[in-house]
Amino acid sequence: MKKLYGTGVALVTPFKKDGKVDFNGLEKLVKYVIDNNVDYLVALGTTAETATLKKEEKWDIVKCIQKANYKQLPLILGIGGNNTEDVIKKINSIKNLSDFYAILSVSPYYNRPSQEGVYQHFKSISCCTEADIILYNVPKRTGSNIIPDTVLRLAYDFKNIIGIKEASGNILQSYKILEKKPENFSVISGDDFITLPVVLGGGEGVISVIAQGFPKKISNMISLARNNNVKKAFSIFYNIIKIIDLIYEEGNPTGIKTFLDIIGICNSYVRLPLLVGTPSLREKMLFSLKKNIK
Repeated sequence: MKKLYGTGVALVTPFKKDGKVDFNGLEKLVKYVIDNNVDYLVALGTTAETATLKKEEKWDIVKCIQKANYKQLPLILGIGGNNTEDVIKKINSIKNLSDFYAILSVSPYYNRPSQEGVYQHFKSISCCTEADIILYNVPKRTGSNIIPDTVLRLAYDFKNIIGIKEASGNILQSYKILEKKPENFSVISGDDFITLPVVLGGGEGVISVIAQGFPKKISNMISLARNNNVKKAFSIFYNIIKIIDLIYEEGNPTGIKTFLDIIGICNSYVRLPLLVGTPSLREKMLFSLKKNIK
């Protein structure tokens, strides 16, 4: 399988005021990021508020993304959970698995498994499905970390575990994986703040939240970093660092949806237990856009 390089976008799910999915907004978002040079799309990740979506809504959202994408870019599908059997069942229920480059599967949350439990969870998924799997490590959401030794063990033991979205926020953890990983295993940053160090250390790119707000800038930044043009890459990063900070100030995806509303892509509505961005957040974003963004 050809490796994915560059900028992936963790797409939000736009909603209408009445809480229904805004498919027109989603289509507009997908076309916007495609037109501005991102490399692949990620559907039904954390940023999509997948935990609050009904089963039927999820597949309608995937169909909408596929239609808007029109097979232009690779599509990664988020299917994870803390019930191993259920995750396997969901993956095996997909009729056309070939429509998706890979399944992004989060480490089990809430149960707080041991490292051996994490290994056995992903081993079961790997052995019981035909999907290519990208591990997703995000300890601040799951309550447990996949340590580098476990990641490397999975990478070497199972050919269809093809990469990791590393969102621990710990750059040393990324480097420990990069140092010893198999050649065909991808390390993808899941953290907008430390994407450049990960890429410069040998990572393949990023699955980004901010990239749907600044698709062209982030794509250029990653491309420059991959070509060792460090100074120019960091100049883009420093230009938008304040906005990156602001999109996480009131949580994700509240912040990025506020920003997407400001730039006219889709509404800022979210589903409970999340709340829409405050007027204060909106004002700070508008001020930062006016003052800093070139």
